[in-house]
Amino acid sequence: MLKTVNLALVILKMFTREKNVWGGRELAAEMGLNHTNVYRILETLERNGFVSKDPITKQYKLGSVVWELGTVFYENLNIQEMINPHLQELCDQTGESVFFTVLDGEDTLLLTVIEPENKVRFPVSPGSRAPLYAGASYRSILAHLSEERIEQVLQGDLVKYTENTMTDPEELRKDLQLIRKSGYAISHSEYTPDVVAMAVPLIVEEEVFGSLTVAGPSYRIDEEKHSQFIPLLLQTRNAILWNMKKYSLSL
Repeated sequence: MLKTVNLALVILKMFTREKNVWGGRELAAEMGLNHTNVYRILETLERNGFVSKDPITKQYKLGSVVWELGTVFYENLNIQEMINPHLQELCDQTGESVFFTVLDGEDTLLLTVIEPENKVRFPVSPGSRAPLYAGASYRSILAHLSEERIEQVLQGDLVKYTENTMTDPEELRKDLQLIRKSGYAISHSEYTPDVVAMAVPLIVEEEVFGSLTVAGPSYRIDEEKHSQFIPLLLQTRNAILWNMKKYSLSL
């Protein structure tokens, strides 16, 4: 029974932003499973609203129940009321995009994006996922995980998203050490071309759970902006953590 439940959850996690529609046999082949078992689980998930099947293509996608649960999860975070005003203020102060990212399993989940008006916007949205090694938002989290988890990431498949993406484990180790020492991370065109990002980790009771980032096009963010934005990031981070502690807000 527990194995079946676990498999159903693993199947649900196969529906990602990068691949959000699956045929039953295609999914079974990708997971290396018997297609009969996969179909049986998909049918159960469909009956309960977790996935829906296109009557013409017979392909599956996530159902309304997942959206409903995600909405409840998001509302329970109280981000809109407790955190977004701080993010908006940081956006106004810097004139650049502000990201609120959390650790979610083996990668990261972008929860909130606040963008300046009348400027070029990033092609990202809440719900976007990214690996822990590629860029300031994510490495600022990775740097504060256990050595065991860090090594799991560094020994994994390090995809090069741009020509600047760090994929050499030794280079990454040195950067993680620098992040821990300085308290912030900076990246240049590592995950998105021509974008500079600065990020600080969000840590509660010695456990890192996310990061706060200011990012913008490289032609607008120079060394002088680095020195201006990092204190603002730290100030905003501290205000968010104070609010979380005061109102017992947890992620």
